[in-house]
Amino acid sequence: MAISTPNPKIAQVYTTAAEAYTTRNPTSHSIHTTALHSLPGGNTRTVLHYAPFPLSITHAQNATLHSADKHAYTDFLGEYTAGLYGHSHPAITSALKAAIEKGLSFGSQHEDEALLAKAITSRFEAIDLVRFTNSGTEATLMALAAAKHLTQKSKILVFSGAYHGGAFSFKAGVSSPVNAPHEYLIARYNSLESVRELVEAPENRGDLAAIIVEPMIGSGGAIPGSLDFLQGLREVANERGAVLVFDEVMTSRLYDGSGVQGILPSDSRPDLMTLGKWIGGGMSFGAFGGKREIMEMFDPRKGEGSLAHAGTFNNNVLTMAAGRVGLEEVFTPAKARELHERGERLRGGLNEVGSGTLMKWTGLGSIMNVTFTTTPVGEIKCPEDFGEPVAGLGDLLHLFLLERGYYMARRGFVSLSLALTDEDLAGFVDAVREFVIEHKALLTSN
Repeated sequence: MAISTPNPKIAQVYTTAAEAYTTRNPTSHSIHTTALHSLPGGNTRTVLHYAPFPLSITHAQNATLHSADKHAYTDFLGEYTAGLYGHSHPAITSALKAAIEKGLSFGSQHEDEALLAKAITSRFEAIDLVRFTNSGTEATLMALAAAKHLTQKSKILVFSGAYHGGAFSFKAGVSSPVNAPHEYLIARYNSLESVRELVEAPENRGDLAAIIVEPMIGSGGAIPGSLDFLQGLREVANERGAVLVFDEVMTSRLYDGSGVQGILPSDSRPDLMTLGKWIGGGMSFGAFGGKREIMEMFDPRKGEGSLAHAGTFNNNVLTMAAGRVGLEEVFTPAKARELHERGERLRGGLNEVGSGTLMKWTGLGSIMNVTFTTTPVGEIKCPEDFGEPVAGLGDLLHLFLLERGYYMARRGFVSLSLALTDEDLAGFVDAVREFVIEHKALLTSN
């Protein structure tokens, strides 16, 4: 139950909290212990693991999760942005029930596939044509393969702290051992200077296939890219004959629901985009799309000259039905703007609560992340700007909020769903305020 931290006071408080958590959740503990016999670490999705053991959730309704130990939690994780609609939106559940009644896994094309594609190309101006995958990771694989084939170049420029799926992680500026084996150039986020330094190096100058960027770096701390930075990447890509790829798997929900690409001038938009998460209505989903001349490389009518793209469940009936209804009927531009603004207000309130402490909330719209650092919020432009976050406080906050019935990611990530009420948001702020008051001494010393 101990954590790795240089501060024994934090470790002591955390140990007490972890012991109380273990006592309160014996069934989840037992389920985890059983899972250890068949799964490495009792886990099949790394991000869901946390010490001393993760909660086991049995069912959910609207914005409430219920655990195996019969505790209820208001869901502020929102399945890492995939759970935009909450857990039981009537329009989504009705679409899924109707789809199930018609049968599963047709092994054929069907109308909802075309209708979802039309909804996506109508919503995102940077996408003329789109193809579906099963995850954002697959979407990234296909987008970068398309870029390399189109340009006949080999190097991919990414950013330190970026995450583009399980095969594209660059934490602390290092390519993960399980990454897809591309040649990566790793630049500093929000720094055009570092980008130009890399692409203008003699060994890279004529070999840049693509630049891939999250308009807001997600798992690296919810840090928005400045508009000047994103527009500058468009200029660099043009100069180098490279494909600019926006990873809007998370950020596509922002602003009016057309993502960050939607607020950029038309001549600054990306060549390709990757999508995922919420657009599948809560089902497994990914997509890549963009300019017609690039996406037509996947047109099977071209015969041997076309690029093959497979995936048994790319157009599965459940995702197509839920995604179409969600885009057409539920997450309208007006509803998207409302959620974005609620997130802005919430983050502002949380930073007000943490004023004068190490607690800093970064993000954009309905996506945010808390980090415990001495760096002022306004000075955080890239993951390196966090410095050395104070270890253990995020773990302590996570257990503290669980004790009070609020569910968020251990790493501090929060994503709002449409199911959350104003009372839920106010209660969350009050719980964080209680944490600050109770642990003020830990939060104001380093």
